[in-house]
Amino acid sequence: MKELLEKIYFTEEDIKKRISELGQDITEAYKEHDEITVISIINGALYFTIDILRNINIPIRLDCIRVSSYHNKSQSNKEPEIIDSIRLDLKDRHVLLIDDILDTGHTISLVYDHIKQCHPSSLLTCILLDKKRRRTVPFKSDFVGFKIPDKFVVGYGLDYAERYRNLPCIGSLKTELLGSI
Repeated sequence: MKELLEKIYFTEEDIKKRISELGQDITEAYKEHDEITVISIINGALYFTIDILRNINIPIRLDCIRVSSYHNKSQSNKEPEIIDSIRLDLKDRHVLLIDDILDTGHTISLVYDHIKQCHPSSLLTCILLDKKRRRTVPFKSDFVGFKIPDKFVVGYGLDYAERYRNLPCIGSLKTELLGSI
Protein backbone atom coordinates (compact mmCIF):
# COMPACT_ATOMS: atom_id res chain seq x y z
CA MET A 1 0.00 0.00 0.00
CA LYS A 2 2.98 2.33 0.33
CA GLU A 3 2.81 2.76 -3.45
CA LEU A 4 -0.26 4.95 -2.81
CA LEU A 5 1.98 7.56 -1.25
CA GLU A 6 3.66 10.42 -3.06
CA LYS A 7 6.16 10.89 -0.22
CA ILE A 8 6.88 9.17 3.10
CA TYR A 9 7.57 11.69 5.86
CA PHE A 10 8.00 9.27 8.78
CA THR A 11 8.77 5.58 8.56
CA GLU A 12 7.47 2.95 10.95
CA GLU A 13 10.89 2.97 12.65
CA ASP A 14 10.86 6.78 13.01
CA ILE A 15 7.45 6.58 14.66
CA LYS A 16 8.40 3.81 17.09
CA LYS A 17 11.56 5.63 18.17
CA ARG A 18 9.77 8.94 18.74
CA ILE A 19 6.90 7.32 20.64
CA SER A 20 9.39 5.67 22.99
CA GLU A 21 10.96 9.09 23.66
CA LEU A 22 7.53 10.70 24.20
CA GLY A 23 6.58 7.93 26.63
CA GLN A 24 9.69 8.69 28.68
CA ASP A 25 8.97 12.44 28.60
CA ILE A 26 5.35 11.92 29.70
CA THR A 27 6.37 9.50 32.44
CA GLU A 28 8.85 12.09 33.72
CA ALA A 29 6.26 14.89 33.61
CA TYR A 30 3.77 12.86 35.67
CA LYS A 31 6.24 11.05 37.97
CA GLU A 32 4.84 12.75 41.09
CA HIS A 33 1.34 11.40 40.44
CA ASP A 34 -0.10 7.99 41.28
CA GLU A 35 -2.25 7.86 38.16
CA ILE A 36 -3.16 9.83 35.05
CA THR A 37 -6.28 9.90 32.93
CA VAL A 38 -5.68 9.77 29.20
CA ILE A 39 -8.32 11.13 26.83
CA SER A 40 -7.85 10.15 23.19
CA ILE A 41 -9.52 11.96 20.31
CA ILE A 42 -10.64 9.15 18.04
CA ASN A 43 -10.62 7.78 15.39
CA GLY A 44 -7.40 9.47 14.25
CA ALA A 45 -5.40 9.16 17.47
CA LEU A 46 -6.26 5.50 18.05
CA TYR A 47 -2.99 3.99 16.80
CA PHE A 48 -0.89 6.70 18.45
CA THR A 49 -2.75 6.37 21.76
CA ILE A 50 -2.32 2.60 21.91
CA ASP A 51 1.41 2.84 21.28
CA ILE A 52 2.03 5.79 23.59
CA LEU A 53 0.18 4.04 26.44
CA ARG A 54 2.57 1.10 26.11
CA ASN A 55 5.45 3.54 26.70
CA ILE A 56 4.10 5.39 29.76
CA ASN A 57 5.16 3.87 33.08
CA ILE A 58 2.40 5.24 35.31
CA PRO A 59 -1.03 3.72 36.01
CA ILE A 60 -3.54 5.02 33.48
CA ARG A 61 -7.28 5.42 33.14
CA LEU A 62 -8.42 5.75 29.53
CA ASP A 63 -11.41 7.34 27.88
CA CYS A 64 -12.10 8.51 24.35
CA ILE A 65 -13.89 11.43 22.80
CA ARG A 66 -15.07 11.48 19.20
CA VAL A 67 -14.93 14.69 17.20
CA SER A 68 -15.95 15.21 13.60
CA SER A 69 -13.97 17.79 11.63
CA TYR A 70 -12.93 16.55 8.18
CA HIS A 71 -16.15 15.01 6.80
CA ASN A 72 -14.41 13.06 3.97
CA LYS A 73 -12.35 16.05 2.82
CA SER A 74 -8.65 16.84 2.86
CA GLN A 75 -9.23 20.23 4.55
CA SER A 76 -10.63 20.39 8.06
CA ASN A 77 -14.04 21.90 8.65
CA LYS A 78 -13.77 25.20 10.55
CA GLU A 79 -16.39 24.08 13.08
CA PRO A 80 -15.60 20.66 14.57
CA GLU A 81 -18.23 19.08 16.79
CA ILE A 82 -18.08 16.60 19.66
CA ILE A 83 -20.20 13.65 18.62
CA ASP A 84 -19.39 11.28 21.52
CA SER A 85 -18.15 12.64 24.84
CA ILE A 86 -16.10 11.50 27.81
CA ARG A 87 -17.61 9.12 30.34
CA LEU A 88 -14.99 9.25 33.12
CA ASP A 89 -15.14 11.78 35.93
CA LEU A 90 -12.18 14.14 35.39
CA LYS A 91 -12.62 16.33 38.46
CA ASP A 92 -9.34 16.66 40.36
CA ARG A 93 -7.61 14.22 37.97
CA HIS A 94 -4.36 14.69 36.07
CA VAL A 95 -5.39 14.50 32.43
CA LEU A 96 -3.36 13.94 29.27
CA LEU A 97 -5.22 14.74 26.05
CA ILE A 98 -3.92 12.91 22.97
CA ASP A 99 -4.63 13.74 19.33
CA ASP A 100 -3.12 12.72 16.01
CA ILE A 101 -2.57 16.12 14.40
CA LEU A 102 -2.58 19.74 15.47
CA ASP A 103 -3.57 21.57 12.31
CA THR A 104 -5.79 24.67 12.49
CA GLY A 105 -6.19 24.24 16.25
CA HIS A 106 -10.00 24.17 16.16
CA THR A 107 -10.44 20.53 17.24
CA ILE A 108 -7.89 20.46 20.04
CA SER A 109 -9.10 23.82 21.41
CA LEU A 110 -12.70 22.60 21.44
CA VAL A 111 -11.81 19.40 23.32
CA TYR A 112 -9.33 21.15 25.64
CA ASP A 113 -12.01 23.67 26.68
CA HIS A 114 -14.53 20.84 27.09
CA ILE A 115 -12.17 18.98 29.44
CA LYS A 116 -11.34 22.17 31.39
CA GLN A 117 -15.05 22.45 32.23
CA CYS A 118 -14.69 19.08 34.03
CA HIS A 119 -12.23 20.71 36.51
CA PRO A 120 -9.17 18.45 36.21
CA SER A 121 -6.20 19.11 38.54
CA SER A 122 -3.98 19.43 35.49
CA LEU A 123 -4.35 19.11 31.74
CA LEU A 124 -1.50 18.50 29.31
CA THR A 125 -1.64 17.66 25.60
CA CYS A 126 0.27 15.26 23.38
CA ILE A 127 0.12 15.52 19.59
CA LEU A 128 1.66 13.15 17.06
CA LEU A 129 1.98 15.74 14.27
CA ASP A 130 2.21 19.52 14.53
CA LYS A 131 1.32 21.38 11.32
CA LYS A 132 2.03 24.88 12.59
CA ARG A 133 1.65 26.77 9.29
CA ARG A 134 -2.12 26.13 9.19
CA ARG A 135 -2.82 27.28 12.76
CA THR A 136 -5.74 29.70 12.96
CA VAL A 137 -6.48 29.14 16.66
CA PRO A 138 -3.46 29.77 18.91
CA PHE A 139 -2.58 26.48 20.59
CA LYS A 140 0.70 24.89 21.61
CA SER A 141 0.92 21.25 22.65
CA ASP A 142 2.97 20.15 25.64
CA PHE A 143 4.34 17.06 23.86
CA VAL A 144 4.87 16.86 20.08
CA GLY A 145 5.90 13.82 18.11
CA PHE A 146 6.89 15.46 14.83
CA LYS A 147 6.58 18.78 13.05
CA ILE A 148 5.19 18.40 9.55
CA PRO A 149 4.89 20.70 6.52
CA ASP A 150 1.54 21.88 5.23
CA LYS A 151 0.73 18.64 3.40
CA PHE A 152 -2.27 16.37 3.79
CA VAL A 153 -0.97 13.09 5.21
CA VAL A 154 -2.32 9.61 5.86
CA GLY A 155 -1.15 6.51 7.68
CA TYR A 156 -0.64 5.47 11.28
CA GLY A 157 -4.23 6.37 12.14
CA LEU A 158 -4.57 9.40 9.88
CA ASP A 159 -7.10 8.92 7.11
CA TYR A 160 -8.64 10.22 3.96
CA ALA A 161 -12.39 9.43 3.90
CA GLU A 162 -11.79 6.75 6.58
CA ARG A 163 -9.19 4.98 4.41
CA TYR A 164 -5.39 4.47 4.67
CA ARG A 165 -5.28 4.54 8.50
CA ASN A 166 -3.56 1.15 8.51
CA LEU A 167 -0.41 2.28 6.69
CA PRO A 168 2.52 1.76 9.10
CA CYS A 169 4.19 5.00 8.01
CA ILE A 170 2.99 8.59 7.53
CA GLY A 171 3.03 10.12 4.08
CA SER A 172 1.22 12.25 1.54
CA LEU A 173 -1.31 10.50 -0.62
CA LYS A 174 -0.82 10.67 -4.38
CA THR A 175 -2.71 13.66 -5.75
CA GLU A 176 -4.78 11.56 -8.14
CA LEU A 177 -6.23 9.63 -5.18
CA LEU A 178 -7.51 12.78 -3.46
CA GLY A 179 -11.09 13.39 -4.52
CA SER A 180 -11.45 9.94 -6.07
CA ILE A 181 -13.49 8.62 -3.16
